[in-house]
Amino acid sequence: MALQGSQGLQGLLDGKVVLVNGGSQGVGAAIARAAVREGATVAVSGRRPEPGEALVAELTAAGGKAMFVRADLADAEQAKGSVAEVVAAYGRIDCLVNSAGLTSRGTLLDTTPELFDQHIAINLKAPFFAMQAAIADMVGRGAPGTVVNIITSSAHGGQPFLAPYVAAKAGLIGLTRNAAHAHRWDRVRINGLNIGWTATEGEDATQKTFHGAADGWREQAAAKLPMGKLGQPDEIADFVVLLLSDRSGVVTGSVIDWDQNVLGGLD
Repeated sequence: MALQGSQGLQGLLDGKVVLVNGGSQGVGAAIARAAVREGATVAVSGRRPEPGEALVAELTAAGGKAMFVRADLADAEQAKGSVAEVVAAYGRIDCLVNSAGLTSRGTLLDTTPELFDQHIAINLKAPFFAMQAAIADMVGRGAPGTVVNIITSSAHGGQPFLAPYVAAKAGLIGLTRNAAHAHRWDRVRINGLNIGWTATEGEDATQKTFHGAADGWREQAAAKLPMGKLGQPDEIADFVVLLLSDRSGVVTGSVIDWDQNVLGGLD
């Protein structure tokens, strides 16, 4: 059984232990597939066991090594616990990807404190404490490591209906750079990826739930985009694997805009 996605690079993650938080579907699942394809042992976390265990079954059937960690990342202790489970299972963690994201809608005027707290919990607090646990393991072992945070191009300003999402993800940009600076002498490289509009299961549900989209919305949206398609999870995954690997060299503290809209460009 062949893993979905591109044909692979060059065993970029051979022997690495990788945790993809929020990895049971969408971009996270694509990253897990790419990491296994590139030789990593992969753990994926999520709240719901069904998609997580199905993904692990897919990866192991293809000859990979994978495990599922059940965790509600909105709980900081469970975010830290996701790392602890990986270290307990494999003895260490080499790479962390924070891919979980909450995109429920809210404007500045109608966002409730409860909704705001939900966004902070998933989009900022969870990455913070997962990074805390992962980097503590790396530093404790005196070993290098890498972290990639999946952020969003909307963090530069975003749509009015994404106010709490933008607030939390903009915080994650600052955290990414702060942590990268703090741990550069530990040889822990930390980078972020500001992804644009992406074709995932979660985005499909969001479009239908919040915007009344019909089944053909992807094709209609793609026709209005410069490259004629939405961002593809497998393409994002290959980029993330490169950032996790030694082939990305010394780069750290970078927050890369992975999108087809050019910031500052005007028609």
